[in-house]
Amino acid sequence: MKIITCDEKLDKCKVAGVILKPNAPEIKKDFFKVKQYFKEYNIDIILEKNSADMINEDGVLLKQLCLESDFLISLGGDGTLLSVVRKTYMYKKAILGIHLGTLGFLTDIIFDDILHFLEDFKNDLYKIDNRMLIEAFVDNKVCIAFNDIVISKKSISSMIKINAKIDNVPFNSYYGDGIILSTPAGSTAYNLSVGGPIVYPLTEAFILTPIAPHSLRQRPLVLPANFEIEFTILDKQGAVLIIDGQDTYEIKQNACVKIKISSHKIKLIHREERNFFKILNQKLGWGN
Repeated sequence: MKIITCDEKLDKCKVAGVILKPNAPEIKKDFFKVKQYFKEYNIDIILEKNSADMINEDGVLLKQLCLESDFLISLGGDGTLLSVVRKTYMYKKAILGIHLGTLGFLTDIIFDDILHFLEDFKNDLYKIDNRMLIEAFVDNKVCIAFNDIVISKKSISSMIKINAKIDNVPFNSYYGDGIILSTPAGSTAYNLSVGGPIVYPLTEAFILTPIAPHSLRQRPLVLPANFEIEFTILDKQGAVLIIDGQDTYEIKQNACVKIKISSHKIKLIHREERNFFKILNQKLGWGN
């Protein structure tokens, strides 16, 4: 396992492409404030078309937005950022997450701190994190995830059996509600809620966590990210594949789900003073 480090800065920061939290037209007033703040620092804003339609403004298609922008802004919360990552990763644009609520695990710029951040940003006082993505291959479909890939039972009244291989070598059979295959970034999401370990987000590793396993011998496992992990669904009802808690696909009995690290990385823009352990302290109440 290794830590992904990055000392790069943006080549240019004159144009920012903005994607808004979906189904939230009330975000319009916040968008205009963001647009005004960035204009004060000579950064032009363009808006993605679906976001623009939601608030009755002009916008451009996502591909054009990514091609014309120097970086992207996700305005909403961690869920919005996850969606933006999956839609834009192929354009290799750094993403700034602005959180409209309290501090997020991924979006650490809260609305009231935008002007302070922009002052530092224009003076190159920020950092860019490289985060790993994972790919799932099933039924000739490729799914990209930033947080996690979940294989879940279809019926609430039954359990699911899943056989697992690492690099084509059988290593375990899982029987319970399902399995979470998480990135370090996703270790503080669903993985954490079912008792999985927290892993430093710049580590390259997989976290494999069973959901409500039938046997107490089934424990969470942290694996190097250069492995390929394969799951075979044995349940007659099949299973549900859930990507970042947002996209859902049904998979049939005997289907094989292969998961590996993606060749793509996601660049997240953060405050220079961002500290993961301080975030854990604030979000989880450590030390209280």
